[in-house]
Amino acid sequence: MNLKLLSAIFALGLLLANETDAADRSVPVGQFSKASLEGWERKAFKDETDYTLVYDSAKRSTVLQAVSGAAASGRFRKIAIDLTKTPFLNWSWKVSDPLVGNDENAKGGDDFSARLYVVAERGIMGVTSLSVNYVWASQHPTGSSWPSPFTKRVRLIAMNSGSTGLNGWISHKRNVRDDLRNQFGEDITAIDAVALMTDTDNSGGRARAYYGDIWFTAE
Repeated sequence: MNLKLLSAIFALGLLLANETDAADRSVPVGQFSKASLEGWERKAFKDETDYTLVYDSAKRSTVLQAVSGAAASGRFRKIAIDLTKTPFLNWSWKVSDPLVGNDENAKGGDDFSARLYVVAERGIMGVTSLSVNYVWASQHPTGSSWPSPFTKRVRLIAMNSGSTGLNGWISHKRNVRDDLRNQFGEDITAIDAVALMTDTDNSGGRARAYYGDIWFTAE
């Protein structure tokens, strides 16, 4: 075997090894397509949003349906994610019944048709925890960010807004480490929980959303 061929084979081997390593660095969080809610717990703030595993014909998969009428309860999963290894959060969602006209800068309008968020726990009982919420906004334009009207330790990022994209599945990928740095001005290298919520308690409205699988990846 000549030297050039040997070098080419070695280089190909390294490439395949790197690709395999990157693929292995995938952390499943929500595997709704497997009709599973394993690891997910309930958190209620006011009354109950109804969460049900249903089959979605457009996606050809089982998904998590959330229906909220003047209620706010969510599902969360305690899971440690090393953002130095798998910083990218991947998910898809669909909104069919959106909230309309609520003022998201005020406590009375802090509701979202779809909300997925990460939490970096801090302090005793997590009282100083930091969180970034990815939301389907009513008023804020896509790409904008703002502090929660309840606490500056929660920042919201509008991934979708208003009626654009209604009734269709939309996929997202976000570098959570970068988002935490941009929102809070520090390099946070790990998170402790992921949660989702369709909430309408403050505005008294009604919303329906669907959540596909959720996972973290290296790239």
